[in-house]
Amino acid sequence: KNTGDDRRRTHDMNTANWIPDLFMRRVMEKGTWTLFSPSDVPDLHDLFGTAFEKAYVAYEQKAARGEIKPSKTVQATDMWRKMLTMLFETGHPWITFKDACNVRSPQQHAGVVHSSNLCTEITLNTSDTETAVCNLGSVNLLQHLKDGQVDHEKLKKTITVAMRMLDNVIDINYYAVTKARDSNMRHRPVGLGLMAFQDSLYELRIPYASQAAVEFADKSMEAICYYAYWASTELARERGQYTSYKGSLWDRGILPFDTLDMLSEARGGYVDVDRSSTLDWDALRKKIAQDGMRNSNCVAIAPTATISNIIGVDASIEPSFGNLSVKSNLSGEFTVINGGLVRDLKRLGLWDDVMIMDLKHFKGSLHPIDRVPADIKALYSTAFEVEAQWLVEAASRRQKWIDQAQSLNIYMAGASGKKLDDTYKLAWIRGLKTTYYLRTQSATHVEMSTVNTRQLNSVSSGNDGASQQGSAAAASKPGAQDTAATAASAQAASRPATDVQFTAIDDVSCEACQ
Repeated sequence: KNTGDDRRRTHDMNTANWIPDLFMRRVMEKGTWTLFSPSDVPDLHDLFGTAFEKAYVAYEQKAARGEIKPSKTVQATDMWRKMLTMLFETGHPWITFKDACNVRSPQQHAGVVHSSNLCTEITLNTSDTETAVCNLGSVNLLQHLKDGQVDHEKLKKTITVAMRMLDNVIDINYYAVTKARDSNMRHRPVGLGLMAFQDSLYELRIPYASQAAVEFADKSMEAICYYAYWASTELARERGQYTSYKGSLWDRGILPFDTLDMLSEARGGYVDVDRSSTLDWDALRKKIAQDGMRNSNCVAIAPTATISNIIGVDASIEPSFGNLSVKSNLSGEFTVINGGLVRDLKRLGLWDDVMIMDLKHFKGSLHPIDRVPADIKALYSTAFEVEAQWLVEAASRRQKWIDQAQSLNIYMAGASGKKLDDTYKLAWIRGLKTTYYLRTQSATHVEMSTVNTRQLNSVSSGNDGASQQGSAAAASKPGAQDTAATAASAQAASRPATDVQFTAIDDVSCEACQ
């Protein structure tokens, strides 16, 4: 909760719900869930999939006979609702799926994935003798487009070099903890990801909230993973296989794409993921069977919040947070505006002082500005204007190729209990391993204007030749914005306080009570 004595709160503890598939099935089927003391069921910590289910059901039967105390049985949907409520209120614990991480892990023969990292993209084995660490890198996807599609030749070259560099880092790195060094040397995991996914969509003229964007996410991630795995098997031929290769899914001829069938079998269904592919995965399978793999894990999509700023692109797989934003560093604050948007507005003759004022007022959003064409609004939709469903659908297409996971923030304007429930159930069914922050927009920020027409400094979109003159006149008119603000304030002040409507405390239809 966001309450309590601040001196006793753990501000730097990032938590996640490590959810087994059995729990999600019972949520879907409106079943019950039994709570145990971990000391009474110690083996569940290291079990997953069907083995976990078998042991858990056996413990439930013991509890029913009174052989395990204490225990408590609750409705699974009630517990799920509490998880989502806590996530909405505090941003924690994040929603992550234990069985998807383990069943699809190439290294399940060598240990169990007990958790992820801070940003939820790393899914590596940990134990009392091994501390998992992973060296990360990211490809600037925008620089690997050609003629409206992915430039496979350039992408393969970049990834081949990147994988070699990441493998080198394992050997030359400084390890302060022996367990971390031993783990890294034994398994040699790396995590190659991407950034500038949103910038690539701009370049291809594809709105984020579209099926075309989902398809692009699929094909671009397939290419990145294919070339990363190919580069690792080439390194294995040159430098040797990683120590724990024997018995891994790689060794058994099972690629990350194939593990979707394993997940579906373990769940007894509840996996609805597109299985299409475009590259020759059988050739890669044969190559791995011949030469092995240099790295136990190869791909993970990190948030890239800092390095994307350095390069000047949008972070990772994120939709653009805003077309106009203020960023800060040690030199001070500076304004960042979407260069592609400026070019498009100039091309349409819409870039003027009024547009600049409107963008500032609406915090970079184009949707309330009437004179902007619908296709431009769709293309430059910001994170809270993209339905969360599209974020999950695109992430699902990526996840089917990735041997680790992806750092996926969920953006949701006008969050409700139903939207949260639908979104995170969809994430589970679509085979996602993890999710990151739930970012919601408070009601005080959804609407930036009290004007009923939802317009500010509006300029006619008519093509009678007077548009530019009207824009200049509106921009030069003194006090227009102040006048509107004063009128709105006066209107609000004239209302008696008794006009304010409050929800009854026992009104179960209230969104906040779901």
